[in-house]
Amino acid sequence: MRLKILKLGIVKSTNNEAIKLIKKNNLIPSLIYTNNQTNGKGTGGKKWVSKKGNLFISIYFEHNDKKNKPEQISLLNPAVIKNILKKYTNFNIKIKWPNDLLIKNKKICGILQEVITFKSKKYLIIGIGINTLHAPHGRNFKSISLNECSKNKVNNLNILENIKKSYEKLISDITRHNINYLKKSYYKI
Repeated sequence: MRLKILKLGIVKSTNNEAIKLIKKNNLIPSLIYTNNQTNGKGTGGKKWVSKKGNLFISIYFEHNDKKNKPEQISLLNPAVIKNILKKYTNFNIKIKWPNDLLIKNKKICGILQEVITFKSKKYLIIGIGINTLHAPHGRNFKSISLNECSKNKVNNLNILENIKKSYEKLISDITRHNINYLKKSYYKI
C-alpha cells in the first residue's frame, strides 16, 4: 500500500489533523508530518512535549482486518520505529511498553495509536513523535534527542522516508499475515 505524504505547517497535533482529514472525506492512506506541533497528544490523555524542529508524524488508513486488531498492531509500532532509529546511533534503543522508545533511559520517541469510525468504517491513526534534533525538558520525564547520540547526521526527511517505506510494508504485511507471524518477523524472535 502506498502512502500519500502531506506536509503541514504549525499544528496542534498531527493525530488531530489526521482525524480532521478523515472527517473531510480525505480517505487516501496518508502520512502527514510537521516539525512544529504545539499540543501533541500522549497516551492516557497525557501531553507530548513537542520541541520545534523535531519530527511529528501521523499515518492513517482504513483498517477492517478482523484477524489483526488495532491493539495487536500497536505492538508492532515500537519495533518498526526502533529498526529505523538504530541506524543513527550506537546506543541501545529500548522499548518501554506500550509505546515509548528510550536511549540511555531517556525518551527519544513516543507513539500514540487511535482508532476512529467514519461512515461505518474504522480508520487506524498512528502518531509518532521523535526527538530528532532537540530534547524537550520536563519535570516528570527525561528525554534525549537523536542528534545527541547520533553516529550520523540527523536528517528529518531521511527518517521520514524510512518511516514511509517501513509503514507501507507493515500495512501490506498486516493484510497478508497474522499478528503472531508479524511479531516474529518484526521483532526477529
